[in-house]
Amino acid sequence: MNKELDKLATKLAKAFLQNKVIAPLPRHCTKNLISATKFRKLCESKVKKPIQGFKAAGTGIPLLKKLKEKEPFYAPVYKHNVLKNNKSVKVNKYVLGIEVEVCYLIKKSFFDFKKRVNKNNFKKFISHIAPCIEVVGYRQRKKGLKGFGDLCSDFGCNVKFILGAKKKFKNNNVKNLKTSISNSKINQHVKGNTNTVYINPMNSLRFVLSKIQKDKVKHSDNFYVFTGSSVGVVPILGKGIYKAKIDKLGSVAAKII
Repeated sequence: MNKELDKLATKLAKAFLQNKVIAPLPRHCTKNLISATKFRKLCESKVKKPIQGFKAAGTGIPLLKKLKEKEPFYAPVYKHNVLKNNKSVKVNKYVLGIEVEVCYLIKKSFFDFKKRVNKNNFKKFISHIAPCIEVVGYRQRKKGLKGFGDLCSDFGCNVKFILGAKKKFKNNNVKNLKTSISNSKINQHVKGNTNTVYINPMNSLRFVLSKIQKDKVKHSDNFYVFTGSSVGVVPILGKGIYKAKIDKLGSVAAKII
């Protein structure tokens, strides 16, 4: 079993780095979040590229209830998958969709913080806040979602992140902000709200910071935390420019090719 898992992890890591797809993983790799997390970490051990941040995944309360999960999960985000505003993203038919998120830039001094993260003591580590787009999808030839294991095992299912303009964090209130994403070329428009993100994006940020502290993760630079979708996973119905907006934060765009 260990040899089989190692071989599968090598194949998936190679697909992740080369933006290719492979045959679907066996069910035992994805059957639950515990086994999927172990497999994901094995895959990540084979990727020798810098990490630029961490993402919260499965942050929608209805999704958590539907899949009978108690909480979201988190996964690393690699530097080569973080792009500047208006950059192009090539997609295939195994991409699940596109999302609108609040992201935070966190000071590296957080990793020296010894106290347990609570509702207020982590805010001093937030440097900037920004809107972003995440393109989510598999590196496997499969569609749909049976459980969090499907998402987690495949590097957290993150394909690309596109960052909007950053603003200095001034205790910004991100509760109950209207959000939207649209592709005017094909007349696709979807609205959302930041309160759909695990109560709100700040709570999602606290969740991720608590988890990486618990897991004793260390990082040598400032890092991003992507807090989860405020519009759900929006299907990519056509190519062209997808523009996302978050009230009071600004806008960000990605060109889907």
